[in-house]
Amino acid sequence: MLKTLPNMFKVADLRKKILFTLAMIAVYRIGSFIPAPGIDTNAVQLLRDRANEGGVLQLLGLFSGGALTQFAVFALGIMPYITASIIMQILGVVIPKIEEWQQQGAVGQRKITQWTRYMTVAIALIQSTSFAFLFHSPNNPISGGGGTSIDLLPNFNVWTVSLVVLTLTAGTSLLMWMGELITQRGIGNGMSLLIFASVVSTFPAQGTTVQQESGNLMLFVLIAIAILLLVAIVYVEQGQRRIPVQFAKRQVGRRMYGGQNTYIPLKVNQSGVIPIIFASSVLYLPQLLAVTLPWDSFQRFVDQNLARTDAPLYYVVFGLLILGFAYFYTAITFDPAKQADTIRKQGGFIPGIRPGPQTERYLSKILSRITLPGALFIAAVALVPSILIQLMGLSVTGGGHGGGGGSFGFLGISILIAVGVALETMRQVDSQLTMRNYEGFLK
Repeated sequence: MLKTLPNMFKVADLRKKILFTLAMIAVYRIGSFIPAPGIDTNAVQLLRDRANEGGVLQLLGLFSGGALTQFAVFALGIMPYITASIIMQILGVVIPKIEEWQQQGAVGQRKITQWTRYMTVAIALIQSTSFAFLFHSPNNPISGGGGTSIDLLPNFNVWTVSLVVLTLTAGTSLLMWMGELITQRGIGNGMSLLIFASVVSTFPAQGTTVQQESGNLMLFVLIAIAILLLVAIVYVEQGQRRIPVQFAKRQVGRRMYGGQNTYIPLKVNQSGVIPIIFASSVLYLPQLLAVTLPWDSFQRFVDQNLARTDAPLYYVVFGLLILGFAYFYTAITFDPAKQADTIRKQGGFIPGIRPGPQTERYLSKILSRITLPGALFIAAVALVPSILIQLMGLSVTGGGHGGGGGSFGFLGISILIAVGVALETMRQVDSQLTMRNYEGFLK
């Protein structure tokens, strides 16, 4: 692979695409350190320290590449766009008009993309407004129950809040445009690469924190865990169940069509990292309710069980939510009835299975069987690193003797995202090299 890697820069067109992609990522990283106007820089340092202790705030900071804990221009990251895309996919199941667009090819996709942009701006406005009020409230869930209060907006007025909301929303819109530009003129999926850059950019600082607070031995142990996770994730991400499909020969005029054999690839991890995002969002709702509702007992319960990443109930609830959303999202993205109908219309059949309802039942049975190990795997990837870090004596909430452990509370999620994006980008680069008669680096 290392010998064939320089081939990427021998092709002028591919070299321009790679350099353009790297330039866009560099602009994104610069914007992640430019603070929004009206922010108290001393409070930003407290926010960053609190995020290193783990919890949902660290997960939100993970997807923004640390921009949220800097309260920078790109603080919201690309998450509003991802949320809007997921909502549009879900609405495609219940709204016939969107389902019609999904079946119209390029024309329908342009309409879906346009509405996704509108929804992204609306979500960014809501999130930026909620963060402005949340990070000003002295009782917000990131203040840590009795700890130092975090107030990022000391001059809280209409002008300051409007300026912050406008800045964060404009930052998200700019990122959305940059991501689409990377997809069109660069290499790989632009939105995925921006998330990849956010995730990978946090690794050096996390490693430095662990080394300073827990020593080189613990850093090497965490690196070993990361390598084992990397191997396991690559193995599972590449795993798929191939369902053979045969197409009968048919004659149209004087020409004979069909007769070929193909297969339907069903991935073990069909839903990717989406269930983790859904589960984290749902798990964050009780923390917001605990702030707004005047129930001290409910707030104590949430702080002790759902806001702490070392609480047993947190692991149970988070794991069950991941399993449920894995099945939910898989059912949305792959419809056995629609797939069986498509095979029947094209004159194909699965060997030994009759077309129509029997094919639908067969596909549903196979899908449910492979979804379970995939869902269990991503749940383990999300939870096992935190459990291992806790067992090694590193407190994932920062309360132990090695506070750096909180930096690796979402190690498995980070590697899962990074591996998925890297594999997809490498496939695109490999196809570009193969098309130009160069030897690819994927075997």
